[in-house]
Amino acid sequence: MFQQRLTARMSRRHVPALLTASALAFAAFTPMVFAQDSDTLVIARSMDVNSLDPARAFCDTCQIYLSSTYETLVTLAPDNQSLVPSLAASWDINPETTEFTFHLNPKAVFADGSPVEAKDVKWSFERLLNLKGSPSFLLDGMTSVEAVDAKTVKVTVTGPDSEFVNKISATYAAIINSDVAIEHGAVADASAATADTSENWFLENSAGSGPFTLAGYTPESELRFARNEAYYGTKSPFSTVVITQVQDAVSQAQALESGAVDIAMQIDPDTAASMSTTDVTTEVVPSFNFVYVAFSPGAATAEGVLTPEVREALALAIDYDGMLDFTVGGNGVKQSSPIPNGFPGTAGLPEPKQDIAKAKELLAAAGHPDGFTLSAVYPNDNVYGVDLNLMMQKVQQDWAAIGVTIDLQPQTYPVWRDQLTGDGIPVTAVYYAPDYYGSGQYVAYFAMTAGTPWAGRAGGKTPETVVNPAEANLYAKALASTGEASAAFYNQIGLEMIKDKIIIPLVSPNLVLAYKSDLAGVRYSACCNLPINEITRK
Repeated sequence: MFQQRLTARMSRRHVPALLTASALAFAAFTPMVFAQDSDTLVIARSMDVNSLDPARAFCDTCQIYLSSTYETLVTLAPDNQSLVPSLAASWDINPETTEFTFHLNPKAVFADGSPVEAKDVKWSFERLLNLKGSPSFLLDGMTSVEAVDAKTVKVTVTGPDSEFVNKISATYAAIINSDVAIEHGAVADASAATADTSENWFLENSAGSGPFTLAGYTPESELRFARNEAYYGTKSPFSTVVITQVQDAVSQAQALESGAVDIAMQIDPDTAASMSTTDVTTEVVPSFNFVYVAFSPGAATAEGVLTPEVREALALAIDYDGMLDFTVGGNGVKQSSPIPNGFPGTAGLPEPKQDIAKAKELLAAAGHPDGFTLSAVYPNDNVYGVDLNLMMQKVQQDWAAIGVTIDLQPQTYPVWRDQLTGDGIPVTAVYYAPDYYGSGQYVAYFAMTAGTPWAGRAGGKTPETVVNPAEANLYAKALASTGEASAAFYNQIGLEMIKDKIIIPLVSPNLVLAYKSDLAGVRYSACCNLPINEITRK
């Protein structure tokens, strides 16, 4: 069966002569004039947009959009580790790493020409925290933000936070033109979570200082930017940028080879290897992205089933080496914990390994000698070159070896998200790209500590049942340290998260950069995904 699926996978990814259904749909709505228009940049990707509001958005496509239309105080350098100025020309940190003072670039202006001021930073940060959207965890612990003067802002946090400046390089910490946003229903105070009525406005408008502005958005179709002619920095050579919906890797490759698009963002290494035209450049580079299976023992339909022993058995049943080959043809690496390889604290963590005998033993001891049946609901998507349907078919096959039956239910992204935040999903497949360089984000999002998104999802109505007290204590120590001392604490947290058996990383795929050969400046960013304003035509 495995060989049959592998053959089907390879045959689907090597069909250069025929257009797939999604490619035909793409051709139906995308003007081919783009192929000859040097002033327009067209990007093909399967879009996962959940919002275009910086304080509500939380997706890979969102990172590209927000880094193009908004700016943060600091941003990530091309080395994907060090920070460089953006809206803040400089910053100061007190010795305790509890106070951060930022001095704004005096030349910075919003798209409407008004200056970027400290009041906008204060308002944007307070709104991000109070709106309680998915990225609000970035500002957890912020106790105050003060506009010292028009161009100086001071942020105070509850305790030492050596990662704070890294956190605000995330695109979701974008600085919004507060005057414009307030006029259209945006609220920043403690009532924001219920009183803010601006989300629909943000779907049609941007209010940032970035090199582009929002020109239009059609869900499941396209996201369009226009060059910001008021931009105070180096302006893009492109007057228009279009991200167009193309679902699968083969269709994206065909669109790129035909000249209909300039960049294809989710081509897998197999498909890249099959491309023969000299008009296309492909680069395979390591990434910090990863795809994982997650368990929610508190989901309504999983009550009493996904105990720690059962979760460990399911994790042991997975063929990680085979998964790496099956999903990305070996073009990636295994990942030990929810903190990706290469981030502080990941060195030396034990690699996941399959052990069918131990898995069966654990299941029997947990009262399931004949296995059980659960549903797996996940986005019907292609991410980082990984087809989630194929990946979950491999998981389904691996678990069948220990008697566990999984009913696979791929859904659209919105339907999946509603189920995840509603009654919960016992088993799901998800993906994650970094928001900034730093291990703290993975603790704040994935750790089983009170208030984290995945502790809430995993525990359902009783999140306390999955809380691991050791992780919160270690995280506080990590934030109060720097360098090797901080990394050592993150290593211990990584070991604890492995023990939790809630988040099971399956593969960290290498990233394929596939683009027309007349482009320069195409690169992978660990905060912003694809920095569009760096791209030019040769």
